Amino acid sequence: MRGEKLRLRLRDVRLTSVFRLTAILGSTFLIGIVVLLGLIYGLTARELTRRSDYILRQEARQWLAVPAAARQARIAADKGRGDEALSYVALFSRRGERLAGDLGDVALPPADRPIEVEAAGDHGPARLLTVATPDGETIVVGRDITPLRDLRQRLLIILLASGMVTVSGMALAATLLSLEPQRRVRDLQRSAREIAAGRLDTRMPIAGRHDELDQFAQTVNLMVEDVARLMDQVKGVTDAIAHDLRTPLTRVRAQLHRARHLSEGADDLAPLLASAEGDLDLALNRFAALLRISEIEAGARRAAFAPTDMARLLAEIVILYEPLAEEGGITLAADVGALPDISADRHLLFEAISNLVDNAIKFSRGAVTITASVRNAAMIVEISDDGPGIAAGERDAALRRFHRGAKAAGYPGTGLGLSIAAAILTLHGFALELDDAAPGLIARVHIPIA
Repeated sequence: MRGEKLRLRLRDVRLTSVFRLTAILGSTFLIGIVVLLGLIYGLTARELTRRSDYILRQEARQWLAVPAAARQARIAADKGRGDEALSYVALFSRRGERLAGDLGDVALPPADRPIEVEAAGDHGPARLLTVATPDGETIVVGRDITPLRDLRQRLLIILLASGMVTVSGMALAATLLSLEPQRRVRDLQRSAREIAAGRLDTRMPIAGRHDELDQFAQTVNLMVEDVARLMDQVKGVTDAIAHDLRTPLTRVRAQLHRARHLSEGADDLAPLLASAEGDLDLALNRFAALLRISEIEAGARRAAFAPTDMARLLAEIVILYEPLAEEGGITLAADVGALPDISADRHLLFEAISNLVDNAIKFSRGAVTITASVRNAAMIVEISDDGPGIAAGERDAALRRFHRGAKAAGYPGTGLGLSIAAAILTLHGFALELDDAAPGLIARVHIPIA
């Protein structure tokens, strides 16, 4: 895991609290901008429309003041005068016939209520107002509202463009603000994984900003220091006990061995001495295995790492254990192709896989198979047997010291073989997985290939 690269992904950035907080604040700001621009747009359009209607009513009053006999001549005279404020005016008879003006063929709007039309004669969009004269004729005045339409469109474009710029800026700001905390979280995760892998000398990085991540890292570092101190104390006590008891037990075994040879004529005493000698051998083997695990976990053999030919190592293990398998009536088969070299302590790795093969032969009913292949940038070594196997709920416990499952009661052993193998593989950064062979057990070793 030390060389594992943790890359930042957009999905991870979107899930950070910084991104969410920035998105919430940005959304609030965006809503405020939209409401403000919408209010400006509405009030401006309303004011311009109100002013246009006011001018139309003023013009209508002026035309109503013109005598009936002079209206047509006045309209004809005013036509084409180029007044941009009042685009056009038209006069209609009682029957709706156009008498003067350039309104064109449009339906007359309701009286005294300004409306907008898309086209009026040769003119573009306009706002019309209809008034009735005392003699029954109808006067229609209109104003070109093209500038008003253009202003509305500009305001709408400004509103949409501001929204898009604000959303883009918010997303960019949220992403940029989230990158640095996300990188720091990735560094903390990397350190946490190294600590979980047993490297208690690793400490979480502190950026010196005294923020919540630094406070969290300081707390975890203190916790790791306490855990490492307690583990060192426990390990020291265990090693001391193992060292202190191994010497007297060795002396007792030697004395029992001597007593058994001196009492060869006593039929009742010799079996008892032999049984006591066997029990002491078992205790001594357990102490030796405990010290071996402590040595491996301390990383004392890490300096011996070198390129190792896995295919040759597995072939040597097969040659070593074939006689033992044949003696027990077990078929030992291997399917190993071309394998790349890996960096490892050859002697320790040989011991770890040998323990797995020895364990498989001990519990097998008739066949043990060793396979090795490369899959997804990793070498997979599998040792499978057809024995009773290990229940799914006990597989993690089987890697702990002295654990012997219910199915292992009738088999010899100290309960430390898998523990030694797991300690050696962990030292190398490899992973040991126990799986069901249906029937039997598969011990699967995952070896990353650099």
